[in-house]
Amino acid sequence: MEEIDWIVLSGTLIFIVTYGVIKTRSSNSIKDHLKGGNSSNWLTIGLSVMATQASAITFLSTPGQAFHDGMGFVQFYFGLPLAMIIICMVFIPIYHKLKVYTAYEFLEQRFDLKTRILAAVLFLIQRGLAAGITIFAPAIILSTVLGWDLKLLNLSIGILVIIYTVSGGTKAVNITQKQQMFVIMSGMFIAFFIIMNSLPENINFYNAIDIAGIGGKMKVLDFSFDLNERYTFWSGITGGLFLALSYFGTDQSQVQRYLSGKSIKESQLGLMFNAVLKIPMQFFILLVGVMVFVFFEFNSAPINFNPQVINYLEQNNNADYLSQKENYLKIRDQKKDLQFSYIKSKNNGDRNRTFQIEKQITELQLLEKNSRKKIKEIITQNNSSIETNDKDYVFIYFILNFLPKGIIGLLLAVILSAAMSSTASELNALSTTTVIDLYKRNHIQPKSDKHYLKASKWFTLMWGIIAIIFASFGTLFENLIQLVNLIGSIFYGTILGIFLIAFFIKKIKGNDVFWAACMSQTLIFIIYGFTDIGYLWLNFIGALLTTIFSYFFNYINSKNN
Repeated sequence: MEEIDWIVLSGTLIFIVTYGVIKTRSSNSIKDHLKGGNSSNWLTIGLSVMATQASAITFLSTPGQAFHDGMGFVQFYFGLPLAMIIICMVFIPIYHKLKVYTAYEFLEQRFDLKTRILAAVLFLIQRGLAAGITIFAPAIILSTVLGWDLKLLNLSIGILVIIYTVSGGTKAVNITQKQQMFVIMSGMFIAFFIIMNSLPENINFYNAIDIAGIGGKMKVLDFSFDLNERYTFWSGITGGLFLALSYFGTDQSQVQRYLSGKSIKESQLGLMFNAVLKIPMQFFILLVGVMVFVFFEFNSAPINFNPQVINYLEQNNNADYLSQKENYLKIRDQKKDLQFSYIKSKNNGDRNRTFQIEKQITELQLLEKNSRKKIKEIITQNNSSIETNDKDYVFIYFILNFLPKGIIGLLLAVILSAAMSSTASELNALSTTTVIDLYKRNHIQPKSDKHYLKASKWFTLMWGIIAIIFASFGTLFENLIQLVNLIGSIFYGTILGIFLIAFFIKKIKGNDVFWAACMSQTLIFIIYGFTDIGYLWLNFIGALLTTIFSYFFNYINSKNN
């Protein structure tokens, strides 16, 4: 990194933190701190909701996901618009009418205290883990690629977030997220246009799409009914619907964003803003990843994007690696020449020649994948402590090696801003749920508003420290964005089932749904641990099991009475 990159990076982050502290220094009541004084308009809500979900993981992992597996991941979001409509029609009016601070307050009014606490605890567990991952995600990548100290990075990101979240609460989170979303999307658009301008002169956007298609990257829709396939049209509009319903309708990190709205209408408009723009935004981020794939079809790319892998193999002068590397470079040279021939024959309308070249390119791509796979096997055999999965390293490798000075600092600011944005929302929600649903609710002697305001700030600090500790034990799993969604899917189905029963099935009582939720969550753990069902389906299965068991317990209790 050059001096200009450090200036852009540090300047952007310092501005965001300072702006958040200054703009919210007058927040001196529990309502201001936890609900932003109900002063947010629809645009603030919409951007805040979007920024909460768009963590650093989104901008590190999603391009890498598209680079390796193509555009199919966008199907994950197909259920989101319908979920937003349901939340706007059902959830938001009830939350605003009851003037709740958290979604789980509603459950006590509908059921009982133990059901409220169960839902709150399930949220705290999964969101506490996720908060650690949102810090760990950029820290592990940046520390590996740039040589920065991992513990120092975890600590720095955590402290920056804690400063303005403790200072201004919900209002600070909402306000800073507007700035962060501007930085994030500006950076992604700049990266996209730089990629397009960096392609060979005779390769236009349509040619790039054709090249991506040969690599299998442009398959957006999969209508298969295979439950083991993670991303299909059907898993998106069912499992994705239930995940979005639970995340946006019952997860306090999102609910708190629109509970800060001036009115029901402002909150609804903020969510519909996301219903319209979320899929196009994710499609664009995936497209950036696909264009990175096309870029590397004409430019040098390592056999593994994790620099630790290459450094280890180079230092140990591994014979198998040197052989695979030589073979890999030959394959890429042949493939590069064929890509130019493919575009030329296609532009000339020579269908037979085009088909033949396409077949040759496909064969070489399979050989290239095999070389990458063998490198992973070599590392696993020689040093299992090194992470061989390089999906999350693809985009950061491109940023650091091919972007101009200054733009590198901006893109790193994008990654860190996204980490701060999502983590701030999570700490804010964790603190609110702890102070409202556990601390305040179980206080025998009522305390003053000032007492709970202080308690909220202390709980924010506590969860920030816990998140930093979790971040220290993180793992790349298969792909960071999948890990976050997996953690959510394990818990969200049960929580959503509780809320759906609360809204729509009036005869079910507190005891029925409490024990049903306990059984459902236990079975979800078993299903995840002992089957290969795609994790998106866990959201649907969890909600369904909670509903079925609730009916069962209701029937048993009614028979006994």
